[in-house]
Amino acid sequence: MQEAGYTFTVVEPAVQEPERMGADVPPTHQAEALSYFKARSIAAIQEAGLVIGADTVVACEGLVWGKPLDLEDARRTLHALVGRRQDVITGVTLLDASSGRRMISHDTTVVSMRDLPEETIEAYLLTGDWAGKAGAYGIQDRGDAFIERVDGSFTNVVGLPMELLATMLIEWGYRPRSPASDLA
Repeated sequence: MQEAGYTFTVVEPAVQEPERMGADVPPTHQAEALSYFKARSIAAIQEAGLVIGADTVVACEGLVWGKPLDLEDARRTLHALVGRRQDVITGVTLLDASSGRRMISHDTTVVSMRDLPEETIEAYLLTGDWAGKAGAYGIQDRGDAFIERVDGSFTNVVGLPMELLATMLIEWGYRPRSPASDLA
């Protein structure tokens, strides 16, 4: 966001994410709901200001994969995703802390993951880089070696779809700081 010209403060949400939502909740709704829960938890402790919440899930062959609970869950997740196409879905919420006004949307990127040998998966798991990442991989770090193809927003796969966020912010009247303002 800083590179895009936005000024912001990061606040860790005090919300316990559910381990899994019901199978009857579509993945897009899961990502949007999680982003809203995060934004709402921050707005509850702010008197004013715009709160942005985001959360990412991975959907593959009818199953939704969030952040792994532990090493074994990360191992199961990666084994389920390697060699397959998956939808990486990030929900984004804008929430005005004082009025409660909100806007919720999502972006979906199709990611094709390579077939990986067992030793590559195990070596990655030992790094711990899977922790806190939907689908047990982060494309922005070593996980990019797992990816064969990305169809859609790369920043969505990282966890914050900047194209979608910029559109939402503009709709609410927020524009990034221009590079020229840094020179003044």
